[in-house]
Amino acid sequence: MDLEQADGAWDDALLGAAIFASDPSGLGGVCVRSQPGPIRDFWFAQVENLIGQPSEFRRIPCAVTEDRLLGGLDLAATLSAGRPIGETGILAESDGGILLLAMAERLPASAAACIGEALERGIVSVQRDGIDHQSEVRFGVIAFDEGIDEDDHVAAALSDRLALHLRLPEASARELPGSPYSAKTVARAAAEITGVVCDEDVVAALCGAAFALGIRSFRPSAAVVRAARTSAALNGRSRVEEEDAGNAARLVLALRATMLPQPAPEEQNEPEPQEDTGDNDRQGPGDDQARGPMMDVVLDASTAAIPPGLLERLKQAELGGRKSAKSAGSGSHGAAPRRGRPAGVKRGSPGAGKRLNVIETLRAAAPWQPLRRQTDTAPTGRLKITQDDLRISRLKHQGKATTIFVVDASGSSAMHRLAEAKGAVELLLADCYVRRDQVALVAFRNQGAEIALPPTRSLVRAKRCLAALPGGGGTPLAAGIDAAAQLADQVVRRDETPVIVLLTDGRANIAADGSADRGRANIDAKSSARRIRAVGYRSLLIDTSPRPQPVGRELAAEMDATYLPLPFADSKVLNDAIRSVAHDPSASMV
Repeated sequence: MDLEQADGAWDDALLGAAIFASDPSGLGGVCVRSQPGPIRDFWFAQVENLIGQPSEFRRIPCAVTEDRLLGGLDLAATLSAGRPIGETGILAESDGGILLLAMAERLPASAAACIGEALERGIVSVQRDGIDHQSEVRFGVIAFDEGIDEDDHVAAALSDRLALHLRLPEASARELPGSPYSAKTVARAAAEITGVVCDEDVVAALCGAAFALGIRSFRPSAAVVRAARTSAALNGRSRVEEEDAGNAARLVLALRATMLPQPAPEEQNEPEPQEDTGDNDRQGPGDDQARGPMMDVVLDASTAAIPPGLLERLKQAELGGRKSAKSAGSGSHGAAPRRGRPAGVKRGSPGAGKRLNVIETLRAAAPWQPLRRQTDTAPTGRLKITQDDLRISRLKHQGKATTIFVVDASGSSAMHRLAEAKGAVELLLADCYVRRDQVALVAFRNQGAEIALPPTRSLVRAKRCLAALPGGGGTPLAAGIDAAAQLADQVVRRDETPVIVLLTDGRANIAADGSADRGRANIDAKSSARRIRAVGYRSLLIDTSPRPQPVGRELAAEMDATYLPLPFADSKVLNDAIRSVAHDPSASMV
């Protein structure tokens, strides 16, 4: 991010802090994409100064349970009294305050749903374990999203209900100014928000912009209107103007975008006049009246605030999600994992790697103790635990990955960019080593392909094998893809996830049977690529041609692989690409 982009992102971050401080519960909250550090601390200090009441902030650990959030049975008091005793949950205790969620992307889905539902309904309801209680709550949320990859994000059940989405810039905190707003200005805006008028054409433009950016949930559409009114109140206006609509669009819609807006109707070819049929007063969504100047302003503001490359990464993440769903059935169905992050509990018996959750077992058994004591013919004073009371912990774990590098070592590749391809593989090898992924190397040249390096975690061995890889001869592309598919099958049988990274210029000239027939070689290569797509293995094709040709992109399409031309890729682009393809956005849960 250059200096100009950083300044713009920081200005939006300060504006978002002021808008949130003016209406925390009305907007629901703010999701801040940033790693821990001075920038985030400085931004949070601005929020504290604007709200002026630090005592209202409450920090929530990412491992918080649903019971602790909502409240429910006080286990110690219940066991002591012999009857159900309730305890107040965090959400009810935080009425009128603000929740701080560090590492919000690690928040269990059930806990995220509890917070989101309480935000939207303004009610915390507890109806279980003999407790039946409801309480009204109003609070705001600051969720810090510390995910390294785009696949790591706050659960939709919560993030969809947080109006503002910000991304803090990577810069020095000493170079950034403080907020231009004051606590007095924020307090005045909070009192005047309800009196701000938002005209129907502005509402239509904001909702239309959300739809044009691929946002299908209704909540951001409602949130962007509220944010626009808050922006107007901050600037001392009684009516929403273009500036306020643009501010709201940048803060609410930009980071939610899943597609670029289509060109305005006036930019397209003007249709030929049609005969009057008496229905000319009706216009569809694509007609000129459906997109006026206000919507253009909103879309321009939203598009300008989208970080570079965000849409491409979103598409790659979606591709990875589809492919992981295809191969989900190929995982292990054996014993439960013994390691992983806690992700709730479920009814069941311990054994085969399943761990008994003692606290939840006691919690389930406590309400039944008085009844069981009455039916006990020989009272012992001990707790009566039945099979139905047993609870086991659910663990969330990330599957192991094996990245298979398939390198074109033929004469055409060696003549062009084999050295650069080896350099790219070395960069990716280092990244795989950091993630503790296994790596394998398949090379194809002359009449066939060979596994130059079986799956290993030794970075030194992989680099040594890569450096010794010779170049020259024909391009048996189909043989290389088939060898990678066979190795991927072996990886799957070990309950690991294969990722195929193919580096080639795509110019096959050796057919699958070993004959030197360029036409037949291209047909065989595409046929092998389609088998990769049919199985659902995640893949990345890096085009090593000096000037990328359509043949490489066509081959990637046949494989359903992410396409990346090497001439336009630096080390960061390569690493981002392999992360997007290799990281499974969904972790298995047992």
